[in-house]
Amino acid sequence: MADVMRDFMANAVLFQDAVARTGGLNSTDLQAVGLLMSHGPATPGELAERTGLSAGGAITAVIDRLEKAGYVSRQRDQADRRRVIVTADVEKVLQQVGPVYGRVGARWAAYLDTLTDEQIELANELFTRASEINREEIELLKDRR
Repeated sequence: MADVMRDFMANAVLFQDAVARTGGLNSTDLQAVGLLMSHGPATPGELAERTGLSAGGAITAVIDRLEKAGYVSRQRDQADRRRVIVTADVEKVLQQVGPVYGRVGARWAAYLDTLTDEQIELANELFTRASEINREEIELLKDRR
């Protein structure tokens, strides 16, 4: 089982990298814009926290690249003009990488149609717990810095 999980995780990383390249991005930039899409607009500091990048130069470089490519925009917070809010251009992201995810989603859906309800429930439990473990390990690794 360990070999299967290791292979799955390695292929997931490689897949994300390939998807990023189709959109003219690198993996870190794709993750950042994906987090903006799934969790909503954020300040650079909040986005740095979500990605695990430093709140200074590293996240600024990511946002600069994404803005230059048209994937995000920056706006001043109307409530506090000192704050900047970064927002994903969902339409642009979906235009660039949506077809890939759509194709993969259709393939996953076709496979899931072959499974029993019990198998799907077990798979959901497995992926949910694997995600929890990964999040916990990320936090432990952050604490080591």
